[in-house]
Amino acid sequence: MAQSKKHLAVGDAVPVFSLTDQDGKAFNIKDHIGKHKLVIFFYPKDQSMVCTKEACQFRDSFKEFTDAGAKVIGINSGTVASHKAFAEADKLPYTLLSDPDNKVLNMFGVKSKMFMTGRETFVIGLDGKIAYQHAAMMEGKAHSDNALQFVKGSKN
Repeated sequence: MAQSKKHLAVGDAVPVFSLTDQDGKAFNIKDHIGKHKLVIFFYPKDQSMVCTKEACQFRDSFKEFTDAGAKVIGINSGTVASHKAFAEADKLPYTLLSDPDNKVLNMFGVKSKMFMTGRETFVIGLDGKIAYQHAAMMEGKAHSDNALQFVKGSKN
């Protein structure tokens, strides 16, 4: 029986992956490590209530994230078309990546809750290592607020 992937923690290297964004373009994490702090948030479903609140909080804080040198990236198993519709409907200015088989979610070790994939946020430092992690299934707004507070206070 296959072992499940370990949950990544602060100090672990970010896994190398490539996914497709909401515009159908390839996104390879290797192209971004060392250029920006990366705020990667995993969320269960496009345009669901808590996920929309979370996504809109990242949108509303987007300028503060970019001013602090961070790139915001949302990931879930939704299709490219679903992500495009979500980004357009809610005016999301950041990258949404389609992870159709939850391969990247599993690389990070994000655990499912009940019948949904987990909600978890990771901040990757310029060194390519996880510098911060936050998990809270029903508190979408807290993901952006806490990650922003961390990014503003971190040097890496």
